[in-house]
Order: sequence, then structure tokens, then C-alpha cells
Amino acid sequence: MSQGFPRTEVGGASLSRMIIGTNWVLGYSHTSPAADSMIRSQHAERESIAQILETFLESGVDTMMGLFAGNQPLCDARRLAEDRTGKKLIVIDTPPLNVDDSESARREADAVIAASAANGATFCFPHHSSTEQLVNKNLQAIPRLPDYLAMIRDHGMIPGLSAHMPELVTYSDANEYDVETYIQIYNCVGFLMQIEVEYIHRVIWNAKKPVMTIKSMAAGRVSPFVGLSFSFATIRECDMVTVGCFTPDEAREDIEIGRAAIERRAPRLAGRASPKKTAIMA
Repeated sequence: MSQGFPRTEVGGASLSRMIIGTNWVLGYSHTSPAADSMIRSQHAERESIAQILETFLESGVDTMMGLFAGNQPLCDARRLAEDRTGKKLIVIDTPPLNVDDSESARREADAVIAASAANGATFCFPHHSSTEQLVNKNLQAIPRLPDYLAMIRDHGMIPGLSAHMPELVTYSDANEYDVETYIQIYNCVGFLMQIEVEYIHRVIWNAKKPVMTIKSMAAGRVSPFVGLSFSFATIRECDMVTVGCFTPDEAREDIEIGRAAIERRAPRLAGRASPKKTAIMA
């Protein structure tokens, strides 16, 4: 019998504190072109992705983050997993937007946001590559951001910010923009983080809204035990950790490690298949 995963609330919606990431089914390894190709080959069809999503859903992890536009196998896998399990996935879509300051660009952005809503997204976060074009460090503000947040509200979704730059979090809080949560890179080795781990830790703890942390295992540079244990131990109870998996077995391990970290116990996992183990490892 499955156990529910611990939950938090964001913008009135209940979310699992573990979020399903999609880089390791879409082909964004942050490792090498060969690794990207391996991922795309394994997950070119919906079936393999659906099996991973079903594994998460069966354990109460029902929140999913990704870039859905143009990734039809991912969209199809989501619906297949929902049909098989009878459970719904809460979708956090992170579409890139044309943020040029023109009427045609705004119409284009609105169309992208409308497509996100049509795909069933509950949350819509303009992709960090788009939003960061608007950041003005001199003003400590993000000019014209409210235009896109209003579009998201108008299409019935909950707005948030995808942030690689920590300034997006602090400027949004300071200017009281209409966002309910933030995505922020956070891991124990500082991978892809623009400033030190200790400072991002402070940004997260000072944030006025819940934070969705990403890159928890530094794209495979640390083990799941190290990465997930660090993240869950050093964020707030309202915050979340995003994990990417290549197989259903990896998903099961990550779920157990994450739950164990929250419950402050040792994870129940089999040992690695290392040859000639010493007595202490065996």
C-alpha cells in the first residue's frame, strides 16, 4: 500500500514536497551530448516516461515540473500515467516567452501562456531565460514582469518565477509582484549556482513564498542520498525539492531517500553492487 508523501501549500494548491523533474527524460543531462542522446533514445516514446510517472504517483508524489511545449511524448506520458493510476498530476509548466517590448511580442507571449493552460497546467512560470532579460539591478526591479503575471492569472493559472539569478527572488519580494512561489537552483556543491551555497540558503529562508529547489543532485555529480539529504535538511517545511530520474527504480530510491530525510531516519535501501565488498559494506 502506498504512503502519501509529505505536502505543502502553494497559492492555495496542495503539492507534494518532492517534485518530479523532467531533464532526465527530455535529454538535458548537463553532462555531455552523449548523455543527452542516451536519454532521448531511452525516452523517445511515452511508455518509458509514463512508467516513471506512475511510480511517483503511487507514492503520493503528484507534482511535476517541466517545459511541456514541443515535448509531445512527455505530454502523452502524463495523460497515460494519470489514466492508469486514476490520479492527477499537478503540472508546473516553464515555457520560454518572447519578452520584447512590443505588441506583437506580447501577443506571442499570451499565446504561449494560453497553450500552457490548454495543456492542463496548474502553475505557469516564465522560463528563467526569458524573465532574466527583464532584470534591472540598478532599479532592483523586474520591469514589465507584472504584464506576464497578469496573463497567467487571466488564463486561470497560478504564477511563479523560475529563477537561476537569486535577484529574481529578492526583487520580486521587495516589489510585491504577484507570484506564489519561486524555482531556485540549490545543491550541496553549488552546481550552476551564481553565488555561494550559504547565500542561496539565506535567500530561500528569507523568501516570502515557498521555494521549489532544483538541481538537488547537481545533475548526477552527487549521489541521491547526499543531494536529497542535504536539500531536505536545509530548506524550510514549506519548500520543495525537484528530482530527475532515468528509470522507475531510480524514482523509488529517490522517494525513499527523500521521505527518510524528512522523517529524520536512515533510508531503507539495498547496498550497491560493488565487487569484493569489505565486511562493513557487506
